Amino acid sequence: MKRVNAFNDLKRIGDDKVTAIGMGTWGIGGRETPDYSRDKESIEAIRYGLELGMNLIDTAEFYGAGHAEEIVGEAIKEFEREDIFIVSKVWPTHFGYEEAKKAARASAKRLGTYIDLYLLHWPVDDFKKIEETLHALEDLVDEGVIRYIGVSNFNLELLQRSQEVMRKYEIVANQVKYSVKDRWPETTGLLDYMKREGIALMAYTPLEKGTLARNECLAKIGEKYGKTAAQVALNYLIWEENVVAIPKASNKEHLKENFGAMGWRLSEEDREMARRCV
Repeated sequence: MKRVNAFNDLKRIGDDKVTAIGMGTWGIGGRETPDYSRDKESIEAIRYGLELGMNLIDTAEFYGAGHAEEIVGEAIKEFEREDIFIVSKVWPTHFGYEEAKKAARASAKRLGTYIDLYLLHWPVDDFKKIEETLHALEDLVDEGVIRYIGVSNFNLELLQRSQEVMRKYEIVANQVKYSVKDRWPETTGLLDYMKREGIALMAYTPLEKGTLARNECLAKIGEKYGKTAAQVALNYLIWEENVVAIPKASNKEHLKENFGAMGWRLSEEDREMARRCV
């Protein structure tokens, strides 16, 4: 089995250390339905990312109706499991005590392994459902199906409320849309609160579907560091001590570029300039 020599630009989720940039799998293996046409390419891309030293993989039962999890499960077979940190999510239609436990076990089966961090994928209006689901996840930790509990797309008020109903374990992560263009976690107080509480912020769509990678102003900043616009946009996020970015792991070229966003930091002046680029 291969070892994943995690890159030394690491962030903390719970008691674990993960690379500041991980691999997102939305669209890999299909979107809302399975697509098997690019499985080989997707598996090779994830393995390449692991070989580079990225140890964080983000997936969900909703991605490709579970097929993304199957791809991840296949990709990690060549590697030591304890070197990898896998994140998956329960879709709101499976919220509730029994349904959430069933969904988590199904995800673990598709992955062929336990889940390091399991998230509530989206909030729902019925907070009782959220509470029941969180309590189910606590029991899943005790059963060894998952290791940590988190949420996704929760605003500050809902995150605080969710923390209050936890009985045995803490919420260790909140995955939200966050980029240098969409800085709502900064402006709403969510980011500062999560810093104080030691909660990791996992930033999805960090490149705004590729538009930031083509931003000439960000590219100009990158010239000072020998970096691309995409690398500047990603570095803007991981500059924060508790932020992990999860751009899509679509191909080897993009993975290599994403990897190069780690191991250095923008100056405060250039970080402020990056804000003005978008």
